[in-house]
Amino acid sequence: MELSIGKALNAGLRAAMDDDAKVVLMGEDIGRLGGVFRVTDGLQKDFGDQRVMDTPLAESAIVGAAVGMAYRGFRPVVEIQFDGFVYPAYDQIVNQVARLRFRSEGAVKVPLVIRIPYGGGIGAVEHHSESPEAQFVMTPGLTVVTPSNAHDAFWMMRQAIASDDPVIFLEPKQRYWDTGEVGDEAGIGLHQSRVAREGSDVTVVGYGPVVKTCLAAADEAEASLEVIDLRSLSPLDLGPVMDSVKRTGRVVVVHEAARTLGLGAELATRITQECFYSLEAPVQRVTGYDMPYPPCRVEHDHLPSVERILDAVDVTGEF
Repeated sequence: MELSIGKALNAGLRAAMDDDAKVVLMGEDIGRLGGVFRVTDGLQKDFGDQRVMDTPLAESAIVGAAVGMAYRGFRPVVEIQFDGFVYPAYDQIVNQVARLRFRSEGAVKVPLVIRIPYGGGIGAVEHHSESPEAQFVMTPGLTVVTPSNAHDAFWMMRQAIASDDPVIFLEPKQRYWDTGEVGDEAGIGLHQSRVAREGSDVTVVGYGPVVKTCLAAADEAEASLEVIDLRSLSPLDLGPVMDSVKRTGRVVVVHEAARTLGLGAELATRITQECFYSLEAPVQRVTGYDMPYPPCRVEHDHLPSVERILDAVDVTGEF
């Protein structure tokens, strides 16, 4: 079945709602409008306004209400309309969502999915192109995942909703319209990384929106690049990364978020600790810059590009 990532997410939500009457959706304009990216298109019509609820413009209240519903046995899936809008809900996420299972020693389950369209590349205005993943990854108690293709969008959504732990589900908004085949089985678990392309010279690690860019770089590179899609940012599955680095000895980490204390810093440290004697060069990072997200007319200079990835590949190859 060929679907866009947006429609694959819609299909995943629909399948989960068909399977379990306790799955409910909440968010701004997700009902009649079907969401600004149409990810929930048609679901209120088919499941009713008691299961697909339009909410006021109040992100903290949306997440707070969802916490209460999860406490009462529902499986709420909430949509934060844009990444930059999540900060009013940050208090609820950090102080309630992330802690309830630990605080109750496992007695309270929090089967809550918080969907956040994230990243740049769509020419949006301020507060619509953020990459806040590191802030959630650094919060113990949260699972953080992001698909990069239609197959994972469908199956990871199903797996996230089935989880009894809270999941921050980051959706790469610039890839919503990319199409791909959705298979009949997930193939791998929610928290497993995957080798997106095999190679022998340099390991390139990315996730979410940059995976496509990394694959495009691999098409153009003179060296043989092995591209790894992390998929799960917390917890991290670094087994395929370490296996690859031990073979190639060279690695480039790519993400849209700012460099300082971004996920690339953690990856570089872990790779250095576990693969020190295999490394032929320091770990290279291709990231967004340490600045607020720029105006859309220059965002192409901010985001990792094929050219910047190939430059980093050259640096590690020449070391």
